[in-house]
Amino acid sequence: MNTRRDFLQKLGASAVALQLAAVTTWADDKNAAHEAYDGPVLRVAIMGLGSYGTRVGGAMQSCTKAKLVGLISGTPKKIENWRSSYDIPLKNCYNYDNFDQIKNNPDIDAVYVITPNGLHHDHVLRVAKAGKHVICEKPMALNVKQGQEMVDACKQAGVKLLVGYRMHFEPKTLEVIRMRKADEFGKILFFQGLCGFKIGDPKQWRLNKQLSGGGSMMDIGIYAINGSRYMTGEEPIWVTAQETKTDPVKFKEGVDETIQFQFGFPSGATASCLSTYNQNNLDKFYLNGEKGWAEMQPSTGYGPIMGRTHKGELNQPVTTHQTVQMDEFADIIFNGKQPPVPVDGNEAVKDLKIIDAIYLAVKTGKKVDINI
Repeated sequence: MNTRRDFLQKLGASAVALQLAAVTTWADDKNAAHEAYDGPVLRVAIMGLGSYGTRVGGAMQSCTKAKLVGLISGTPKKIENWRSSYDIPLKNCYNYDNFDQIKNNPDIDAVYVITPNGLHHDHVLRVAKAGKHVICEKPMALNVKQGQEMVDACKQAGVKLLVGYRMHFEPKTLEVIRMRKADEFGKILFFQGLCGFKIGDPKQWRLNKQLSGGGSMMDIGIYAINGSRYMTGEEPIWVTAQETKTDPVKFKEGVDETIQFQFGFPSGATASCLSTYNQNNLDKFYLNGEKGWAEMQPSTGYGPIMGRTHKGELNQPVTTHQTVQMDEFADIIFNGKQPPVPVDGNEAVKDLKIIDAIYLAVKTGKKVDINI
């Protein structure tokens, strides 16, 4: 199956180096990885053992602050294979009908929901009700209403809700954010985010409106949306958007093939972004300011992220995003650590507000105000 994750994996697979230890600082303290860790370990069950769940499970083997201890899947054969590979106790394995029973399992602290978008809402609510911390893949929900219900449910249950924004821990990305905060680019004028690949199997869940909630926007467009926010340091206040559909058979009603969208920010900065399921080789961010610029390409792939600025090449360490993410999530849950860019449910709701506005702009052909 030719999926976004397959494409991004191939994009940088030749140079990916799996980290042997967690990164304990947000940027590039190379000595920190050699420090022994004797604090609490986040014990995680993965829900959804597909391609990305497999990637997360593999990456977690190099974590020092998080450990894979449980499995939730509707496919018994997958559970059997994963148990064999990762030595998972049978008592920590569940299916989608009985996973509510994790409330009685003291050996699981958190559940990482990596199921199709349309299932996130129900799965997160059930995990929260079971009293476990929740990690959810992005987009967190299909719309703002669902997203806010998830945030409220986790708050009521007294559990953390974190979202898989792996780029918020990526060293080169964090260096660009540091430079922007240090005014090294000057006043930000423009951001460009290009995210796309040519999708394969027309029967996959990403092209099923009920499961995906849309098309390219709900899969890869969110990278440009979220990237525009952390790269500029602002929240968009309006959006215009246009949809292009060349194959209405493959991309049925409600499943977008290509959307171009434009943002305006309070400072006067603007953004121009593209999300598509019909073009390969699109994984690029560009930030322009009065005093300098930054370009990242690949900008959101699994690795290695590559970038340069007006000051030269970015040379921060290559990391395995999911390894770093899970260790940092442990620090956030246990120690209240605050990342430079939020990764909680409220952050995800902001992205959902923008997605809702983009779809409304496509439908009406009008500029839509965004209130974040």
